[in-house]
Amino acid sequence: MKNFIKAFVFGLATVSISVLASSGGANLDHANNDLTDKESLKNGFKTYINYCLGCHQLQYQRYNRTFKDLGIEEADGVENYMYTGEKAGDHITNTMPTKEAAKWFGSAPPDLTLEARLRSPDWIYTYLRSFYMDDKRPFGVNNKVFKDVGMPHVLQDLQGVSSVDEHGNITPAMGGSLTTEEYDIVVRDLTNFLEYVGEPSKLERESMGYNVLIFLFIFFIISYFLKKEYWKDVH
Repeated sequence: MKNFIKAFVFGLATVSISVLASSGGANLDHANNDLTDKESLKNGFKTYINYCLGCHQLQYQRYNRTFKDLGIEEADGVENYMYTGEKAGDHITNTMPTKEAAKWFGSAPPDLTLEARLRSPDWIYTYLRSFYMDDKRPFGVNNKVFKDVGMPHVLQDLQGVSSVDEHGNITPAMGGSLTTEEYDIVVRDLTNFLEYVGEPSKLERESMGYNVLIFLFIFFIISYFLKKEYWKDVH
């Protein structure tokens, strides 16, 4: 029992350290994603296509699988969402050369297929809302969650520009085309989409898991009464 408790405490500490490491020690806001919200997923997909795909691929995700899961007709998807690839069955990739990208940004932009599973949806949601002006950085911005990030603030035209006050807090963004509330919704939809991409079968898996548990519970009851029937005459 003592060994079990020690192992449990060690595992909990390991997870906590991992979470802190991935967040850079910053407090993360809750994305409150809803993978059943198809409109949110569609909006997030559109934002990804328009703002992220130029640098970040989803090389393990296919267009037609995304269309099917998000309830997008294939013809509509090809016309309005598919800016790269030749066939609906192609993976969601771009043509950015890896070596040149590493020179431009300091390192090649990562593939985002599993980013939500690596970092967590809350990390992505907070990260995209934590850019601020920093003249010392190559792209003129820094990030409270990912210090000295080599990525420009690609959503700046939507959010606007923030700075850091004397207490180290990010000031409200100014000059964007969206209000703070509207921008938060855009980021939440994008985070929702990236969480879906990380595990497209998550809802199906969870549903199957519940069904298995229900089956096991019913089977246990039947087995219990069957056992009583078999052993009722045994003394």
